[in-house]
Amino acid sequence: MPEPERPERPERFEGPELYDPVGPGPHEAISPTGQGGGMDLAMEEAESLEQPPGPAAPGAPAPADKARSLWSDAWHQLRRNPVFVVSSLLILFLVVIAIWPQLIADGDPLRCDLSKSQQGSAPGHPFGYDTQGCDVYTRTVHGARASITVGICATLGAALLGSALGGLAGFFGGWSDALLSRVADIFFGIPVVLGGLVFLSVVTSTTVWPVVGFIVLLGWPQIARIARGSVITAKQNDYVQAARALGAGNSRMLLRHVAPNAVAPVIVVATIALGTYIALEATLSFLGVGLRPPTVSWGIDISNAASQIRNAPHMLLYPAGALSLTVLAFIMLGDAVRDALDPKLR
Repeated sequence: MPEPERPERPERFEGPELYDPVGPGPHEAISPTGQGGGMDLAMEEAESLEQPPGPAAPGAPAPADKARSLWSDAWHQLRRNPVFVVSSLLILFLVVIAIWPQLIADGDPLRCDLSKSQQGSAPGHPFGYDTQGCDVYTRTVHGARASITVGICATLGAALLGSALGGLAGFFGGWSDALLSRVADIFFGIPVVLGGLVFLSVVTSTTVWPVVGFIVLLGWPQIARIARGSVITAKQNDYVQAARALGAGNSRMLLRHVAPNAVAPVIVVATIALGTYIALEATLSFLGVGLRPPTVSWGIDISNAASQIRNAPHMLLYPAGALSLTVLAFIMLGDAVRDALDPKLR
């Protein structure tokens, strides 16, 4: 059969360009339908994909931020927390003067002049003198070294020992978990001050290490209990069960999957405990069983000034104020870290 003749295409006339239903326009690969249907929507999407991305229009929403980890999210929040900023700057200042006390006090804390005993403020000696005629300002500055050294070393020792024992007991369970719990209960039953009086009274060393050892001995059970509970919670998560199903060993699961997700509560407790340990060292030194002369300590100076509080209150005011400020700074830092690492408190 002969093919039917196709109608001839009408010629275009001079004038405004009209829509041609048969062929594409002069700048179109496919002619739009003009009816707002699916074909026109597809055409618009195709054209938008061909156009290179340009600058965002004013007022347009910014692209979503990348997902942050727990630590990056905590740091992002801590930088905007004024409590963290103030406490960190104060702790940094205390650590610097503990390492280099000569930066702000070039005198000798053991150089005394009995003729100036209990005198008040004088030029070059803003805090006055103590009973032995020693400069209270110089002794207050140099006393930061012993107190901060005891606090940091005791915190590190208690955190490492407690985290290791508590983490292993919580991960493996069984008899090791039961044994650790009973040993921790024994140490919890020892009064701290009474234990210090008994333990440190037989020590003749004048260094900070007996005090550090005693605080670690009585401080690790608290951190061990926190680490145990955190590890028990972390090992029940799906990613740990998946790693176990894939054949990962106990050491790999503990170090790669459990420990990084269980260490946050330990850091919070250790940071708060650091300030408590500094106050404990001062208490033991005040009672005469902690640090001993010639070591310069805030607790020793407070003990010497307690009997002269009516005659020379400046002897007690400045070392006690420095001790209180240091303990407050570490407790504020611990509170800020706790708020940043605990999603429930945000």
